[in-house]
Amino acid sequence: MSLSKTILIAHRSSDVRGRIATALADARHDYVTAETAEAAAAAVADPARPISLVLLDLGLAPDAAVLVGDLRRHAPRAMPVVVFAGTVRSGADVPTLLTSGVAGYLNEHAVTAQILPALAPHLFPDSFDRRSSARVSLGIPVSYRAGQTIAGALTANIGKGGIGVRTMSPLANGTAVHVKFKLPTSTLEIEATGRVAWSNRQVGMGIQFERMDNDAQTAIDQFVDENS
Repeated sequence: MSLSKTILIAHRSSDVRGRIATALADARHDYVTAETAEAAAAAVADPARPISLVLLDLGLAPDAAVLVGDLRRHAPRAMPVVVFAGTVRSGADVPTLLTSGVAGYLNEHAVTAQILPALAPHLFPDSFDRRSSARVSLGIPVSYRAGQTIAGALTANIGKGGIGVRTMSPLANGTAVHVKFKLPTSTLEIEATGRVAWSNRQVGMGIQFERMDNDAQTAIDQFVDENS
């Protein structure tokens, strides 16, 4: 497996494109930049330079779901699309983005040291325990603890490897967190430790599970399989 990937950075801001490009170049990845939806579509359609990952500014088009769909149609092969979190217009758009095939979110203001770790699961999925990319839209109460911070919120979605949480006060990327919740089809209280994979005040945060007991993982797996 080649360790060098080609990533499309599609964003209106030259500062964002330049900062992401620098982080990728430092890690010896290739990249293509685009500042319009048309340029992004042309880049993913180019067979001479296969794109492994798209980093996408949803503001490049009026309809975010249509934009993601158009890029997928132009691409000659399947590729993950990661959205710049600050360009999500509303938390209400998240379920639609998930069904459109958005694989994750990246904070465009992340420091350089955080960029590659955030992208690694999408660039090298076989190196991560990502049992399934399926996500189920779900609004249930969840409590979480990180250090001295204890809070409650509603989930946006759940997958076998993590949950999305709707909150206006998300934790920072990389924060270790302990979560508790109950699935609507079970009385089992699920407890898991994880880490914040993405964070944005307009949307909330995504928590990637790192440890839970077997009964809890089985309950989540079954719920996702039955509802996705």
